[in-house]
Amino acid sequence: MRIATFNINGIKARLPRLIEWLEETQPDVACLQEIKTSDDTFPVKDIEAAGYGAIWHGQKGFNGVAVLARGTVPVEVRRGLEGEAEDEHSRYLEADVMGMRVASIYLPNGNPVPGPKFDYKLRWMKRLRARAAEIWAEEVPAVLAGDYNVIPYDRDVFSVSAMADDALMQPESRAAFRALTGDGWTDALAARHPGGGVWTYWDYQAAAWPRNAGFRIDHLLLSPSAADRLTDAQVDKEYRGREKASDHAPTWAEFAD
Repeated sequence: MRIATFNINGIKARLPRLIEWLEETQPDVACLQEIKTSDDTFPVKDIEAAGYGAIWHGQKGFNGVAVLARGTVPVEVRRGLEGEAEDEHSRYLEADVMGMRVASIYLPNGNPVPGPKFDYKLRWMKRLRARAAEIWAEEVPAVLAGDYNVIPYDRDVFSVSAMADDALMQPESRAAFRALTGDGWTDALAARHPGGGVWTYWDYQAAAWPRNAGFRIDHLLLSPSAADRLTDAQVDKEYRGREKASDHAPTWAEFAD
């Protein structure tokens, strides 16, 4: 079973690339972020034609998350995180699919630092940790997958100095992410690549892709029963180099049945 996360950076703009990736790699579950479309304009017919059922939590022009499943429709468990009733951002969608609990997560970027956007990022991470604890208590195999907008370690970035002032690498961001792994969630990609040097994102600017100047911000965090079944975790890097690609590459974890 393969569960993937993919920040698509606009599902309508990247729809040919998305369908291409689904048909060529056939993940069992695909968690999408930054779909950037309202609920009523989500291209569900195209997704279904590719053999996938879908649920989505859209927002016109910004944010937005979805969960796709090959040959079935995910069963929605939760839409959004509790803790801030005024928060209308579409950043969290949780579902049961194929015997797994899966969440698609688009964590706030947090720039500039300091400021209200960074404060919101940290509050959001605290709310995510609270929900993760509730999932943990259910003792279900679970994968929290998405664009966390956190570079966990120095080994996860092409240049520490280049990103030192960015919200993605601030001590508070890293501490909040490590609190999750400290609670017992396994970072799938880090578990398979402990030496780092594996990127999931390359900016469109400054020739980042041809220079391979990337970093790792797309993560799959696994509950103990999911981590016990982990057999591999990789990045579909070559899809970042295709025409009109997202600035993220699909990232996935594979599990034994």
